[in-house]
Amino acid sequence: MRQLHTHAAPFANEYRVFDMIDEYKALLLSKSAPMPDGFDAVQADAEIGRAALLANPVPVAPCHCDPLCENFLDTGETMYLIDYEYAGNNDPMWDLGDFSVEAGFGPEHDALLLEAYFEGPHPAADAARMVIHKANCDLVWSLWGIIQHVNENPVDDFWAYGVGRFERCKELMESDQFEQAIAVLGG
Repeated sequence: MRQLHTHAAPFANEYRVFDMIDEYKALLLSKSAPMPDGFDAVQADAEIGRAALLANPVPVAPCHCDPLCENFLDTGETMYLIDYEYAGNNDPMWDLGDFSVEAGFGPEHDALLLEAYFEGPHPAADAARMVIHKANCDLVWSLWGIIQHVNENPVDDFWAYGVGRFERCKELMESDQFEQAIAVLGG
């Protein structure tokens, strides 16, 4: 299997999504925050995904960790990636999964993204990690949205945002695609 090599120097910190999820859940628990219906079942599925990823560690690389559309600036001549608030060393499949979620990609787009990233056929384990990270992406941003709601952030309807992200996470975790990703990683 061909390995891609990053030419960027490692970041000083690591992006640890599971630590972030745990911290957000603890904060919400301390505030007696409401949680979306079905949260416990999704949390159980997230733990299965966590175990599968941790049982199959990969080398980390410098990652943006928040590649939503608003963080791409296109001047017409050059594309810039901005807002490195969450950046850190991470599984590169996180950035691809997060990008897929934020761009609203379907399976056919995901296949093209992976093919472009790997400059050809992609390893099944990487595609599986990307699927699990897509679910984790929606879970972490769902919790973040609920924190904004509980903190009465007036900028947006963060309850709707958090529940919307949660529902998309739940839908993916209940899918054959998620089950197959866990199976590929031996979970």
